[in-house]
Amino acid sequence: MNDKNIKTISKFMSLVLRHNPQSIGITLDSNGWADTQALIDGMNRKGQRVTLEILKEIVASNDKQRFKFNEDYTKIRANQGHSVAVDVELKETQPPVVLYHGTAAKFVASIKNEGLVAKSRLHVHLSGDKQTAEKVGSRHGSPVILVINAAKMHEDGYKFYLSENNVWLTDAVPVEYIGNSGAAD
Repeated sequence: MNDKNIKTISKFMSLVLRHNPQSIGITLDSNGWADTQALIDGMNRKGQRVTLEILKEIVASNDKQRFKFNEDYTKIRANQGHSVAVDVELKETQPPVVLYHGTAAKFVASIKNEGLVAKSRLHVHLSGDKQTAEKVGSRHGSPVILVINAAKMHEDGYKFYLSENNVWLTDAVPVEYIGNSGAAD
């Protein structure tokens, strides 16, 4: 299977496992797990030709490590990024002193007014390094890196979680914790 096909299938899996499982006639349990065979059958019905071996390849090779199997490969889920209400069993974790959020320049004014909000997702996504934040921000235009005072937020009672694929998550980031933003280097 070529890289283009893998990327197409991976994006479709993200849509299904994070946002719209009913689009292929499956359900997620309360922890975000889908039955692997039901996912395969549903994707095949929608023209996405997949097998268990193809899913294993996608899970293993996904550069963002978005997906995870259970031990016997009978269930699969997205690690984070859901807009549907699931509990992916994140453990509260003390964050580093600063975290980063990559966004596009066109969103900075709104963020300065209302802070970072999850919008349709369950959490705000933050990065532990500037490079990842820049990559995320560049998806929507000229990237701007926001510096988040995570240590102060945590000290003030805000909770942080670290997903299995190393994305930092929190419910929201109020304006007062957002440092000077600037164009990515």
